[in-house]
Amino acid sequence: MQLAKGLQQVQLIKNICLKHSNSYLQRIGDALNPCPLIADKIFKEIIENPPATATKGGFINNGIATELDELREISQSGKAYLAKMQASEAEKTGITSLKIGFNNVFGYYLEVTNSHKNRVPESWIRKQTLANAERYITPELKEYEEKITGAEDKIFVLEQQLYDQLLNELFDYLQPVQTNGNLLAVLDCLCCFAHNAIHYQYKKPLLHDGDDWQLKEARHPVIERNLPVGESYIHNDTELNKTDQQIIILTGPNMSGKSALLRQTALITLIAHIGSFVPVTEAKISLTDKIFTRVGASDNLSGGESTFMVEMNETAAIINNVTDRSLILLDEIGRGTSTYDGISIAWSIVEHLHQSPHQPKTLFATHYHELNELEEKFDRIKNYHITNKEAGNKIIFLRKLARGGSTHSFGIHVAKMAGMPTSLIKRANEILTQLETQHVDEESRRQEDGKTGQRKTENISQKVKQLNTPEFQLSIFDAHSQTFDEIRQLLSDIDINRLTPVEALLKLQEIKGKIK
Repeated sequence: MQLAKGLQQVQLIKNICLKHSNSYLQRIGDALNPCPLIADKIFKEIIENPPATATKGGFINNGIATELDELREISQSGKAYLAKMQASEAEKTGITSLKIGFNNVFGYYLEVTNSHKNRVPESWIRKQTLANAERYITPELKEYEEKITGAEDKIFVLEQQLYDQLLNELFDYLQPVQTNGNLLAVLDCLCCFAHNAIHYQYKKPLLHDGDDWQLKEARHPVIERNLPVGESYIHNDTELNKTDQQIIILTGPNMSGKSALLRQTALITLIAHIGSFVPVTEAKISLTDKIFTRVGASDNLSGGESTFMVEMNETAAIINNVTDRSLILLDEIGRGTSTYDGISIAWSIVEHLHQSPHQPKTLFATHYHELNELEEKFDRIKNYHITNKEAGNKIIFLRKLARGGSTHSFGIHVAKMAGMPTSLIKRANEILTQLETQHVDEESRRQEDGKTGQRKTENISQKVKQLNTPEFQLSIFDAHSQTFDEIRQLLSDIDINRLTPVEALLKLQEIKGKIK
């Protein structure tokens, strides 16, 4: 029945498409086939509200088969016939308490109380004795019972036959029905695209074969629908290319909107490639064959993989499958391990993507502010940050993208917003101040050590120049013998095969600290 109703709607949609001025819609309308013959047959043979399954019966209309109508008359008029027989037998025998009943053992029977059993005719056959009554059957009653029981079985068989005949006829219309389904799915998708474009001010993107990728006043298509009434989405401009801005290092406070910017970039690119308008004022999008994302934290406990291991697996899959037309979106790579290891990995990933012959366009969101230094070292890496404003002890997220890197994550402010106890927030600020002071002191000491080392190098060079004896060999271990013995022992204890780059830097710093 629903198929017939659908075909009925196909006719209406066909008429609308054929009258439309758009040639593509006219072609769709011309290809739609409402199949009027089979639709009319379904409406004629199937009742308006049939049961959920054919096994329950009762789904064929009256007037389709004469035999079916006769059997239904017998089945449906059974109660009336039995009531008429009961009244007739009571009148003949004078048994006023006579009743006709039914059970699964004897079928239909006549029940007479003991006070009237002397009036029972001899033609009745006794089948059961009860405490207060006797039960009988008659040839007429058994004949009608067989007729009723047989009618219900025959009705079910006839309905199944008629239904199977209808299904066999439907097979001839299988191809046009499937074609209708595909065309209606296309129209449904196009209507959805059009509805979004009209109601949410989407614009037509320019898809091209080049490398330039530009979005002006881009918005997240999902987040903007769920904003409180009266609040508008903060749009942003984004640009990527292979000339001078292949990679964007995106920094900014927690909860400022870095991940949302990455997600809206992916969604807009995807939506444009499926033929829809996009939530921007202007879009120039290069053809993209793959969108790689590494966003969010997850683990694989059953497989014995930590969050960091999953992150590395996914990042490796991205790097090993990148192409010239790929778009890569990475969020907080390296956060699952120690700070130095994380910075080293994130740094090397950005370098690798920049030096890759494919030069994939990349958005890299991070809290490692050290990565901002990459802009000075590589031509196609640019720093951006999500702006914010501090008002007293509060932070206001402006959610606007701007050039330059950020140097603060405001993690403690976010913890306060989440409802952390005041004492905990106060202690966190104290520890942060201590760590920042310690970091400044260490930087000052390193700079001073560098100056001292430079002066020592200059003195040694002067002494070498003053020596005229060729046999003389100046040893760096002639002075500060105890210090250099310690350095020699430190170097000999290092297992180079297991030494990570970060550990090597720390060892070098330790050695440098001994030379004063």
